[in-house]
Amino acid sequence: MIDHVNMDALSKFFDDIHLNKSEYIYIKAQGEWAFKTQDQSALLAYIVLTGSVYIQLNVSEKITARAGDIILIPSGKAHHATDSKATASKLVDPVDITPLFNGHRHDPIELGSSTSENTLLLCLRCQVDTYMAGPLINALPSIMHIQHENQTTPPEWLQIGLYFLAVETQKIQPGHDKIIDHLVSILLIECIRDHIQQMSDQQNWLGALTHPELSNALSAIHSQPEISWTVESLAEQCCMSRSKFANLFNSIIGEPPLTYLQHYRFRLASQYLRTSNLSIQQISNKVGYSSETAFSQAFKRVFDLSPKQYRQNYIGTNLDE
Repeated sequence: MIDHVNMDALSKFFDDIHLNKSEYIYIKAQGEWAFKTQDQSALLAYIVLTGSVYIQLNVSEKITARAGDIILIPSGKAHHATDSKATASKLVDPVDITPLFNGHRHDPIELGSSTSENTLLLCLRCQVDTYMAGPLINALPSIMHIQHENQTTPPEWLQIGLYFLAVETQKIQPGHDKIIDHLVSILLIECIRDHIQQMSDQQNWLGALTHPELSNALSAIHSQPEISWTVESLAEQCCMSRSKFANLFNSIIGEPPLTYLQHYRFRLASQYLRTSNLSIQQISNKVGYSSETAFSQAFKRVFDLSPKQYRQNYIGTNLDE
């Protein structure tokens, strides 16, 4: 008999994606200005403290954000930012800020020419395991805009979060790095909650995270991937019949329960191979395989490499960088 898992799916998912190494810079911009970033395996966030910013990922994905707004780019996709849409159409040479993230920089990076109109941005970058975060990144918009300009009082979470970020980014104290990582996690979770609440269509992976029944199955899979789950045992976690659960899971998640389980196990196995010193046998046990041979064969079918080759390739690639 498998015990019911009492852990919400979104919390467990955040354990998996390993948000870490948060870095930040301040950008103080005046007049006409522009900056850009390159593609990177990181979550990017901009908090507009004063003024405004026009951000463009491509011809169809572009927004203008004003003081008090937050912009999230979950996938770290390359983009351009300017003071206005008008400047974006001009030949203003953008500054590449990608290499400027180097830990915690307190003195602001100044852009543009001196005018009375100032924009101050707090730019955050947080490393993320993009392979583990794949389902979340694919489910979220490429660019998210959390705006509260029409509200007289911003949400309490935003006020408190920005206050703590302001305090932590102004002075270095013991535990500083860990607090910044946690604050960025809180910021992202709240933004995702905000997005889920506003979604008109809940029939997707994000909606399943808060679904009263399906979230229990997702929690079970992500909390105990080593268990020999069946459709029946997962249905029990949701207090549903086998057929009703299987149909509901497939219609909302977009794939059968055991297929989702298999995909998650291999994402997790790849993470262990990249980030741990666990043996292949230990990893196979952690993702539900009692036989190392069976695990290695299944892994190779997915990645076209054996677990050992996958680990060696990753180590070799990182040594070359």
